[in-house]
Amino acid sequence: MNSPLKISRRQLLAATAGTAALAGAPAVWSQKKDRVLRVGNQKGWLSLLKGRGTLEKRLAPLGVQVAWTEFNAGPVQLEALNVGSIDFGDVGEAPPIFAQAAGAPLVYAGATVPRPALEAVIVPKTSALRSVADLKGKRVALNKGSNVHYFLVKLLQKHGLQYADVQPVFLAPADARAAFERGAIDAWVIWDPFLAAAQKTLDARLLADATGVVNNRAFYFTSRDFATRNADVLKIAIEEVNAVDAWVEKNKPAAAGELSSLLGLERSVTELFVGRASYGTAVVTRQILAEQQQIADTFFDLKLIPKKINLLHAAPVDLA
Repeated sequence: MNSPLKISRRQLLAATAGTAALAGAPAVWSQKKDRVLRVGNQKGWLSLLKGRGTLEKRLAPLGVQVAWTEFNAGPVQLEALNVGSIDFGDVGEAPPIFAQAAGAPLVYAGATVPRPALEAVIVPKTSALRSVADLKGKRVALNKGSNVHYFLVKLLQKHGLQYADVQPVFLAPADARAAFERGAIDAWVIWDPFLAAAQKTLDARLLADATGVVNNRAFYFTSRDFATRNADVLKIAIEEVNAVDAWVEKNKPAAAGELSSLLGLERSVTELFVGRASYGTAVVTRQILAEQQQIADTFFDLKLIPKKINLLHAAPVDLA
């Protein structure tokens, strides 16, 4: 488990990818006595951070307030970042690639360890589909541009299929769940806690998770402008995220109970995804940027993004 992180302003900016595309990003924030960190979060670890109020306590001496907005998926979080509505958030592997290809002012502030068990392809319990190969020609629901988008591409390739061999149905998690329940789709590619909820409350059957296919890291992001002007705030934010990670790893039953209350989910649901997660948050290294580059190249080859992007020129971040 990683110790609390010590990140300098130089290190945060070193994690920037797509520098040329971001050079003209407008300066939205100015350094003021009273500042606000606007956090966009999904259902998960940031929900624990929000519920505990520890980030607010750490930032109060700096005159920084915290405002929270919950999103149902990464792509909409990054849209909010692009229009200047949030400053910090959590996202899967794939959404940053789409955002960077579109010129979003994205900076990688941190990354988790691989967590492949937290995303999977599921089918109804009574489905005739028994293997990934059986997905050929089938209607597969997924959130476009999310972490599961890349997972599906690589999973199909591993089993001798191409992305074009399935019929993608792009649906947000709530709409996909509804379609799954009424039999309008054949399979659903989804992440936790939506995955665990479908397994526990819909009796969904897991066809394949991402183990041995993709890493499924989560990333914490910010904008170039915010990082330039508020490196002290981001340093504390990443330290607090890492502290939550460390606590959950050592206190899974308690964390499951806390998340159950915060997210309004059954205890069995939070126990399932807390129990199969891996824990640890660190700054972004060159190796992690190389993983992101592979995703970017894959999406370009599939014509899912309009242009090639280069992430590997960014200097690695270390904890020295």
